[in-house]
Amino acid sequence: QRFLVTKEQFHTYLRARGEPDGQADAEGEKEKEQEVEEKEEEEVSSCQSEPPAKRVRLEDLGEDGESQEDAGAEEKEPGEKEPGEKEPGEKEPVERKRARGQNKSRPCMKPNHYEQNRLCPSVTQGCAEKCSFGPRCRFLHDVAAYMASKPADLGSSCVLFQTFGKCTYGVTCRFAQAHLGHGYQNLINTDLAKQWEGRLLVRNNLSKDLQHQLRKRRFSFRKAEEYLRALAKPHGGGKKGGKATGSSVEGQEVSNCTTPLGDGLQCPVLPEQGEEPDPGGLQSPDPAGGEEVSSIKTIGPVTDEDVIKLRSCEKKKLEIQGKLYLAPLTTCGNLPFRRICKGFGADVTCGEMAVCTNLLQGQASEWALLKRHHSEDIFGVQLEGAFPDTMTKCAELLNQTIEVDFVDINVGCPIDLVYKKGGGCALMTRANKFEQIVRGMNSVLDVPLTVKIRTGVQEKVNVAHKIIPRIREWGAAMVTLHGRSREQRYTRSADWEYIAECARAASPMPLFGNGDILSYEDANQALQRGVSGVMIARQVPDFPSLFSALGALIKPWLFTEIKEQRHWDISSSQRFDILKDFTNYGLEHWGSDTQGVEKTRRFLLEWLSFLCRYIPVGLLEQLPQKINERPPYYLGRDYLETLMASQNVEDWVKISELLLGPVPTNFTFLPKHKANSYR
Repeated sequence: QRFLVTKEQFHTYLRARGEPDGQADAEGEKEKEQEVEEKEEEEVSSCQSEPPAKRVRLEDLGEDGESQEDAGAEEKEPGEKEPGEKEPGEKEPVERKRARGQNKSRPCMKPNHYEQNRLCPSVTQGCAEKCSFGPRCRFLHDVAAYMASKPADLGSSCVLFQTFGKCTYGVTCRFAQAHLGHGYQNLINTDLAKQWEGRLLVRNNLSKDLQHQLRKRRFSFRKAEEYLRALAKPHGGGKKGGKATGSSVEGQEVSNCTTPLGDGLQCPVLPEQGEEPDPGGLQSPDPAGGEEVSSIKTIGPVTDEDVIKLRSCEKKKLEIQGKLYLAPLTTCGNLPFRRICKGFGADVTCGEMAVCTNLLQGQASEWALLKRHHSEDIFGVQLEGAFPDTMTKCAELLNQTIEVDFVDINVGCPIDLVYKKGGGCALMTRANKFEQIVRGMNSVLDVPLTVKIRTGVQEKVNVAHKIIPRIREWGAAMVTLHGRSREQRYTRSADWEYIAECARAASPMPLFGNGDILSYEDANQALQRGVSGVMIARQVPDFPSLFSALGALIKPWLFTEIKEQRHWDISSSQRFDILKDFTNYGLEHWGSDTQGVEKTRRFLLEWLSFLCRYIPVGLLEQLPQKINERPPYYLGRDYLETLMASQNVEDWVKISELLLGPVPTNFTFLPKHKANSYR
């Protein structure tokens, strides 16, 4: 009780920066605070308060970012009534919007100042004479002119220079004073740089050659096309695209070649059933007429996996029983955050949800979601799609180009953008397409295929227990079940009784449970219900181990608590050190120039919108904290702990400034995700 305060006392304490003598200024700012609170009450569609300037801007902008007064001004006829315009004397209806889904009216928050007077990348890399644009280049080539307009450095220590002995961003680095010598020369610590020479820190990058093949549609999807041709053949009455039965799919032999055999060699295409095999079909082509095949350089021994299809029992197994699984998290589940969770004991990690059509088009932003840090020893990717052709081709593409331990299909995404296109939860109502996708992806993958689903689409109509046995028959190695329906989104509590029922229906296939895991006690209760594991993230899915999402966003040290079976009363200074590590990882991943710094700041602020929900163990009257319980206003044991508990965007920005320096001029931020279940 001694920590509880009112809202006014909470914000007054933060404005006074925790100093007792700052109470004298409270009276002078009381009127300003009341005015801000009145505006906050009007913003019922957002769960977090926003800076006054940002709030005014949101009111003036429509969903498409245009001024509502200017939009449609030319089409309006004199005397024509605007949509929603009130008649004289008509009362305005009172309506309260629920905070759910995404903040779709967010204006563009990309700072524009680093687009002006940018230094040409060729100058940064030390090869200005090789600029491919020549005199047409719109970037600066004069280092002195760039340094004159460059913003001030943010610190005297560069994490890239300290870690790797060299900063690849040179003069553009916002911490350049740590590694710039005479004449703006970029210094190198040769001894430290040699230790990292030749080591691949981040894998699964998109090469320019692969991107060109995808954009020009020159990538070969041989195995996927064989499966799709077999799928298109008439089955059961001559209907095309019918149900993909086991005999129709598995009767067609699909090869499982994942690596090229060398220059000039091509994987042979197996003959159709009933045809005589071509004796020369399994031989390599002879381009020179009589040239010996042995003259072709090979990397290693030739295998027969291109002509003999792997059986399901011969595929690589996903051995994660008893391991802690970090769920795939949109926006916040980036590579720096996964490194934080690995440091606290996460065993299995998964990349953010990637849309298969964007991957097939070679979009660099989508391929960035597949990147894997060298510390992620068990790593998977999650794909979203609605049709068997794109999903099967995407699976074959990833099977040949990246290194993963498993591939997950997202059949649990509840957002309208995905659902209305037939993906996510909609696949639970499209059984034929669902089966074709699972069977097709499983036929082209050399790694295990997993599926994440929800209890159903409608709130009181559970269908997962009927679908899970069929998913097992289709060839999936594991299922993750989120204990809520699509209509529930993330509101109400997860139905762990139903998850336990589905775990029995899934046997012997492992099933992970997901939902409401925020302490080791929650994890223990989940495992006692018979699930194989728990997924930890925004809400917790099911696996033969532990899997959670929101719990990891609120307290990433949850993995340590589960492994050590204790409640960790972590101090504010320790939590601030975690944020320091995140910013350092972010600067390594996104860069230490202005663009990289601001991208790191943006993802830090997105994470802080979840971190603020954590209540220190030492302040709790009853343990453990529940994931959907919102506490009253309280003061922490020091100023920093109180600042981290603030729901105000301005206070999150203050924390980012402690780590990444002052924000750019006219900087604004609004979280991507709302939180109706927490409001």
